[in-house]
Amino acid sequence: MVHDRIHARRPSHHVDRWSVGTIESVGERDGHCVVDVETPDGETVELVVTLAVRDLFVARLDLDGDDSPVGERVWYREHGG
Repeated sequence: MVHDRIHARRPSHHVDRWSVGTIESVGERDGHCVVDVETPDGETVELVVTLAVRDLFVARLDLDGDDSPVGERVWYREHGG
């Protein structure tokens, strides 16, 4: 399976290749993490990443304890983007 990319912080490399959005939801499907991100235009993009990537980007968000990542800003690249 091909996965998308997601970062909790603005990337320092190839910045023009990344899009920014706000997390609407984080869930699991078929052993993968599914992140719905709202774009600045109000559209929803579904990103599929590994559970390890989910753990990494959520850990890098500025959250207190068990706070939800919903509403946090992230940078992402869809596969092939």
